[in-house]
Amino acid sequence: MKFKDYYQVMGVERAASVSEIKQAYRKLAHQFHPDISKDPLGKERFQEIGEAYAVLKDPEKRAAYDQLGKKQAGQDFSPPPGWQGNFDAGAASYDDVDLADLFAAFGRSNRSGKARGPSPARGQDFEISAAVSLEQIHHGGEIEVRAQIPEFDAHGLPHRSSRTFRVTVPAGAVDGQRLRLGAKGGPGTHGGPPGDLYVALALIPHRLYRISGRDLTMDLPLAPWEAVLGAVIRVPTLDGPVELTVKPGATAGQQLRLAKRGLRTGDGGSGALHAVIVITVPSSVSETERALYQQLADASDFNPRPQFAQGEAA
Repeated sequence: MKFKDYYQVMGVERAASVSEIKQAYRKLAHQFHPDISKDPLGKERFQEIGEAYAVLKDPEKRAAYDQLGKKQAGQDFSPPPGWQGNFDAGAASYDDVDLADLFAAFGRSNRSGKARGPSPARGQDFEISAAVSLEQIHHGGEIEVRAQIPEFDAHGLPHRSSRTFRVTVPAGAVDGQRLRLGAKGGPGTHGGPPGDLYVALALIPHRLYRISGRDLTMDLPLAPWEAVLGAVIRVPTLDGPVELTVKPGATAGQQLRLAKRGLRTGDGGSGALHAVIVITVPSSVSETERALYQQLADASDFNPRPQFAQGEAA
């Protein structure tokens, strides 16, 4: 029989803790996974890592392995007399036995010699991110997401499979909220239940609205004459357009509040929509418009900069 140094395979000391062994396995398994590694020997290395981990993570198997002592990897050896007797007293020769097979047999037996199967293990949970619009979290509805979920092939080797899910976004959801899809995660082993899939909502920036909790803020562009004379503006909201009255003499930066026109809450309420006035001037004007502006300038005694005059020397 050829000796396999499982500690060397995992890159840990013989006195390594279970936590250190698990950490090493996760790093190596990700590095040499056949779906990730470009190494031509990656698949073989991945199987070797899995074999070593299966022994070292199990206290009984590890104790039995440690009884074999420390030897060079690949060295020919025979287990000490009685080493396998607890679970396979009929095995008299180890010449054609692989060490991995020996520990597989050890795992199917307990100390009393009675056969037992491997314990069921729950599948791994996974989390993916899904982009959603402001309208989708406000109104709720279904979205479609794709996820790469590991599965086991006919040979028991893991590989990633692309799957599509329909996810219901509840009205009043928030950015970063995690939605749980029960039993849609990684497959269980030895009859164990599958894990869960979590979908984290990632809000897409909106072209009109800025978010602050459940309140929304938007810019409300006004022409100079609308600010002076007042106007009734048709304003878009998440629940449809509404008419907003701007009183005469509006100033830039002034906020107009529309109650219950913000984002919905989970209990059926809503935040507010704040419209911030922005005075917008034409980038170009016709000759007629220019003449009218000049006429207004000549007729008006309005001083937009009275504070400048206060600073002039007497």
